[in-house]
Amino acid sequence: MRHAVVAIRYALPAAIVLVGLIFIVIDPSSNWEGAAALIGAGLSVLLLNILYRMGISGDRDRDREAAQRRYFDEHGHWPDERPR
Repeated sequence: MRHAVVAIRYALPAAIVLVGLIFIVIDPSSNWEGAAALIGAGLSVLLLNILYRMGISGDRDRDREAAQRRYFDEHGHWPDERPR
């Protein structure tokens, strides 16, 4: 499972960008638009993965804060504070 995640997260965008660069190297006089589109698509896949991970980390922060608030409601102090 971990290998599949790494492959989708990093290898797929790298492969797409690499294909675009290969198109430029093979025939630099033609099809710049197609090569640029592939490079842009690869970078877009990478950016979407980064943005998704940022969104997930925000959910974890909210869950952690909700757990701390429940603790406060039950005990009358925050988890990292001494009881009064």
